[in-house]
Amino acid sequence: MKPDIHPDYRFVVFQDTSAGTSFLTRSTISANETVVWEDGNEYPLAKVGISSASHPFFTGQMTIVDTAGRVERFERRYGQRKRSSNSPKQP
Repeated sequence: MKPDIHPDYRFVVFQDTSAGTSFLTRSTISANETVVWEDGNEYPLAKVGISSASHPFFTGQMTIVDTAGRVERFERRYGQRKRSSNSPKQP
């Protein structure tokens, strides 16, 4: 490998600013701030706006609402679905 071309891969603390949680992991991200972690060591601090602690998908708060009426709009534009020739006809 060529020397001095790879970024510094080190431990970094990521802090979720919306949930107030923090976690320690390894990353190459550059950070200007530092924080003392639970183990007493000082690590670079990277602040993020959303993580798995605050994302609606992971917290179970996600709701899918069809406000645009996609099915109705599709049926208006292209008509009702046609029956296949193998299905029984209704009287």
